[in-house]
Amino acid sequence: MTFAAHPSLKDRVVFVTGGATGIGASFVRQFHAQGSRVAFVDRQADAGQALTRELAGSWFGRCDVTNAHDLEHQVAAAAAALGPISVLINNVADDTRRDAVDTSVEAWRTGLAVNLDPAFVAAVAVYPMMQAAGGGAIINVSSINALLGPAHLATYVAAKGAINALSKGLAREWGPDRIRVNALSPGWVVTERQLALWLTPEAEADWASKVALPGRLTPDDIARAALFLASDDARMITGQNLVVDAGRT
Repeated sequence: MTFAAHPSLKDRVVFVTGGATGIGASFVRQFHAQGSRVAFVDRQADAGQALTRELAGSWFGRCDVTNAHDLEHQVAAAAAALGPISVLINNVADDTRRDAVDTSVEAWRTGLAVNLDPAFVAAVAVYPMMQAAGGGAIINVSSINALLGPAHLATYVAAKGAINALSKGLAREWGPDRIRVNALSPGWVVTERQLALWLTPEAEADWASKVALPGRLTPDDIARAALFLASDDARMITGQNLVVDAGRT
């Protein structure tokens, strides 16, 4: 297959949360391949540093995204290194399974601190840069689980539903500044984490029986959708939830 090039993404500064592995690393690689200047943060320092060595000119900061001040600091440091941020990919997440009745208040708050809070904190941090530049693009990674509501994922599902609503609200509030805010909802993407923890042959067969398109969803499938939403090709698209799930929903 031949995939699209987006000239409008060349030299744009892109900031990705949770960018060291999985879908996040694909965001970093795909934007870098478009000629963007890519900064990313993650708590996994070894993986993050390895990715920066692979991608010349990229920038990495080790970050605990549950610490708002740390995340704000990393946004500022990335902008100082590469220039004002014009594309934000709020990707970081934790989809750990847990029965609702076994979820303590502390675990509930921790889940929201990873899956919801960083999207708001990072968006507010980049807003002045985008406003000054006359526009920008924010892509909040949600999940089809916010639509399907599977069991054992109460905190994650609640956070992703809130991500969809947050995207709508910020799109309306920041539209006059030409800042576009969209959600991107992947289906079951085959990553190393999914393979190690949950994607058994039986689970994959069940998934395959429910989708319209055969084949596995890959991190690059999600990243390429983000390229479009971040580019000038999507200049009049905001407040939307783009679902990439092979026709599951």
